[in-house]
Amino acid sequence: MSGHGDTATSVLLHGNIVLNTYNEPNVYLTQVLSVTLDKWSDSEVDSMIEVGGNSQANAIYEAFIPEGYQKPHSDSTQEEREKFIRSKYELQEFLKPSLRIVSHQPSDSGKHAGNASHSDGSKSQVGMIEFIGILNVKVIGGTNLAIRDMSSSDPYVVLTLGQQKAQTSVINGNLNPVWNEELKLSVPQQYGPLKLQVFDHDMVSKDDLMGEAEIDLQTMINAAAAFGDPELLGDIQIGRWLKSEDNALVRDSAVVVSGGKVKQGMALKLQHTESGELELEMEWMPLNV
Repeated sequence: MSGHGDTATSVLLHGNIVLNTYNEPNVYLTQVLSVTLDKWSDSEVDSMIEVGGNSQANAIYEAFIPEGYQKPHSDSTQEEREKFIRSKYELQEFLKPSLRIVSHQPSDSGKHAGNASHSDGSKSQVGMIEFIGILNVKVIGGTNLAIRDMSSSDPYVVLTLGQQKAQTSVINGNLNPVWNEELKLSVPQQYGPLKLQVFDHDMVSKDDLMGEAEIDLQTMINAAAAFGDPELLGDIQIGRWLKSEDNALVRDSAVVVSGGKVKQGMALKLQHTESGELELEMEWMPLNV
């Protein structure tokens, strides 16, 4: 994301609202304000409401606003504005449940909601973070998955990127499940591999692992950065992640531009299990285009 003049945008990162102000092209520096712990000033709340946030983030975090719900406006009270911000970003009330990003950091919102004063130690989350894009992962389906019950399994998929988690629904009694579900994760500048795990849902005991794999995101993200705005390109291949003994690919995975979007489809052989493959398609949505 780049811009000229004083510009403010907002996104969600690990359960925090990121209020971004920059005045130089190609600079993306963010001040992290915790919804849970920090006391916001009137001007900071006004910025969040009036600017509205990054369009990619809003498309996700306002996708399921109830019909007839009134968003705050210029005449709304401070309390109404804070409630909307908390509902949108911290509680993720307007986000499809299966797409919710889960933070491992505990929330004390209920404990501090009515407390106007906070100790200096409660503001330790303020810092500088760079947030480069959103990863949309379509989990298509699995084949020949491992048996974890008497004769079948109740599989679901969990994706983990840093402290973020997203998961599919559970499909009961099926070793060849078809999900066709989309999961979204925000990607910071310092990112590692995307971890994929398949579990067997159990009503009584701990869910059993049915296999896992790691996905290298560098091929897609670096290729997208090298070629620039995908909307200006035709349908072409811009990169390839090669199958090797060090990864879980069933075959080479091409990075392509299709319809102005950067995509990468792949089939993965699940590791640390007796059988199973998973098919998925990723889409990369950078914030600096």
